[in-house]
Amino acid sequence: MDELKKGDFVTRKSHNHDTVFKIMNIKDDIYYLKGVDVRLYADAFEDDLDKLDEPLIEVEEDFIDKVRDNLIMDRSEFFYLPGRILHIDGDSDYLDRCLNFYKEAKVMAVGKMLKEEEISMNLKRLLDDIKPDIVIITGHDAYYKNKGTQTAAGSYKNSENFIKSVREARKYEKSHEKLVVIAGACQSNYEEIIKAGANFASSPKRVNIHCLDPAIIAVTVSLTERNKQVDLISLLEKTKYGSDGMGGIISNGLMYVGYPR
Repeated sequence: MDELKKGDFVTRKSHNHDTVFKIMNIKDDIYYLKGVDVRLYADAFEDDLDKLDEPLIEVEEDFIDKVRDNLIMDRSEFFYLPGRILHIDGDSDYLDRCLNFYKEAKVMAVGKMLKEEEISMNLKRLLDDIKPDIVIITGHDAYYKNKGTQTAAGSYKNSENFIKSVREARKYEKSHEKLVVIAGACQSNYEEIIKAGANFASSPKRVNIHCLDPAIIAVTVSLTERNKQVDLISLLEKTKYGSDGMGGIISNGLMYVGYPR
């Protein structure tokens, strides 16, 4: 095998090559990895890695089909005002991919990159400035068995930060109908994030999620007519791992429809 270096794409033999990673750093013979499609950090030794010359990386256009039903609009008579999205992400690469996805879906979105622990203290200012209909609070997370049970927020890398941020969002707007909140990342404490006030959250089965999963939910809600209920089960099936990775409460759409154009 060719010598591995930063920037190479690899999979792990020990995990049956289930995830494509990019090598972010190499230190003391440990390779530090970041998932290309999945919001996941990992590390491995060289003998556990296989290099990919042409990785099968999913692109944003592959996911447009998942929300295509919401993109079909009668442009000849009506005009449409989709819900505005504020996407706050702890990872700049994943943020860029989500912003490209919003562009493909023709939905207005503003993206901000903040470390997970910085989101709650900056959230009110961003909500005041942007006045979104939907806010996404995401980045990286992980459940650590050695820290405690799955029910304890302190057993996670960033679930406590997401919970604090959701609570701040609900201080700003109490109504789940006026501000839709989507929060969490890989393996996050789903139940506590929902209790804090999120409409949608990860991860019911503590699995990893795709980097575009929160964006798929946001775009679907954004492009569903106001006061029309979003089919929750159908919506969750649009995400990479379905209801194992994302869950939420029944919510209404946020798009205004007007006449005439």
